[in-house]
Amino acid sequence: MLNPEHLLTPFEASALPRGPWLVFAPHADDETYGMGGSLLKARDEKVDIHLVVLTDGALGGDSDDLVNVRRGEIQQAAAMLNASSLQLWEEPDRGLSLRPELVSRIAKVIEDSAPASVFLPGPLELHPDHRMTAQLVWLALQSIDPSQCPAAYSYEIGVQNPVNLFIDISGQRQDKEALMAIYGSQNSENNYEDLVVSLDKGRTFTLGPKVSHAEGFYQFSTQQLQRSLKEVTHEIVDLYF
Repeated sequence: MLNPEHLLTPFEASALPRGPWLVFAPHADDETYGMGGSLLKARDEKVDIHLVVLTDGALGGDSDDLVNVRRGEIQQAAAMLNASSLQLWEEPDRGLSLRPELVSRIAKVIEDSAPASVFLPGPLELHPDHRMTAQLVWLALQSIDPSQCPAAYSYEIGVQNPVNLFIDISGQRQDKEALMAIYGSQNSENNYEDLVVSLDKGRTFTLGPKVSHAEGFYQFSTQQLQRSLKEVTHEIVDLYF
């Protein structure tokens, strides 16, 4: 017998994870496309939000001054989110790798900001920087004393990933669209706003008619964090079989 649906996806939305929040985004805009509705909801509930953008985004558009343009966009988005802090590391776009010094830098940010919840991209994202960010943050979390380690959540950016938690963003949909509109340098590359709204709409399949849009997350257990991200991801996918 195959596992029933409720072991693969939630059938109801959840409350926001505990704050403060620390969100790691591979590029400026990933935080908004992936979990902008939840960030807006967290803002309204007075949750402290800390953002770290790993790359300079230099390959994500045609502007002659793209790095500065994208820097200005994320600064505007962070202001709209009332973010408590924003760090722009400007690693090379499409150049992230499993460098020990980068893992250590991520671990230090986690320790310094003392978040209750850390967010990383889902492991099945398509862009290599998204997947590498997930691996880097995972290794950093594993280096922290388990008694001090925050809760870890993956979020979806461009495609569906394994989820075990949904945040209802029906009330934040219009504000999320306004937040996404800040990223003019990216929205000219593709109809990202429409695609993201469609992804959020599709995530309501098991949530009933009162939820018009939702964002999906996976909350990892303490036991899962003791193993490799690859092993944990395979274990989750195996549930479908």
